[in-house]
Amino acid sequence: MAAGAERLAGKVALVTGAASGLGKAIATRFVEHGARVAVADLDQAGGRAVARALGAAARCVPLDVTQEASWIAALEAAHAAFGRLDVLVNNAGVAIHGDVERTTLEEWRFVHAVNLDGTFLGCKYGIPRLRASGGGSIINMSSIAGLIGVHDLAAYCSSKAAVRLLTKSVALRCARRKDNIRCNSIHPVYADTPMVERMLAGAPDPQRMRDALTGMVPLGRLVAPDEIADMALFLASDDSRFVTGAEFVIDGGLTAG
Repeated sequence: MAAGAERLAGKVALVTGAASGLGKAIATRFVEHGARVAVADLDQAGGRAVARALGAAARCVPLDVTQEASWIAALEAAHAAFGRLDVLVNNAGVAIHGDVERTTLEEWRFVHAVNLDGTFLGCKYGIPRLRASGGGSIINMSSIAGLIGVHDLAAYCSSKAAVRLLTKSVALRCARRKDNIRCNSIHPVYADTPMVERMLAGAPDPQRMRDALTGMVPLGRLVAPDEIADMALFLASDDSRFVTGAEFVIDGGLTAG
């Protein structure tokens, strides 16, 4: 752990959706490896609990990722607490179970507002902060559902596919400007997180759907949040200093066939 703790020493990260699930796992891994972390979430009670558990290296930052003013305030709060920004993880996301005919326009817009608009706003307002620190890393959480279709996750698939190409556009923009800012996306298979549990709860037969999801994965299980956090750690660290515009699939082999 002593050697590993140096991988993010001196770096400051802001992680959205960090009150639970993947965001909590990523924030925890970053602190374990020497970073200071702004735990950003609409769930302030959950965010404060995570920040308390992580100690002096973490601060809770209220954030509604769908709102420009909230992003500006959150980034300012993170800067006030830590004085810089080196890593931005756009992790906050939602999923609503429904095919294209059963998904309402309200549901469609809500999913895109959180998953896509939230990522767009994070990149838009995060880039100047990263640039002021001399560069850094943006990590956008997409999904295997942004690579392959899922018949009853129409809005989620659409939003995560858009995040994939937004990531590449941001990467090329920053590279052309010589900003020293990298931008990459992570594409996990379904993980054991509260969001997936809510998605399963909305299915006609939750256990059957869970078994089906697990059965699709060649390695025979859902991915653990810590395994995704390890990939985020790599992308946040200088180990990935020549990696940008890339997509990292963590799916136990599901998309290999």
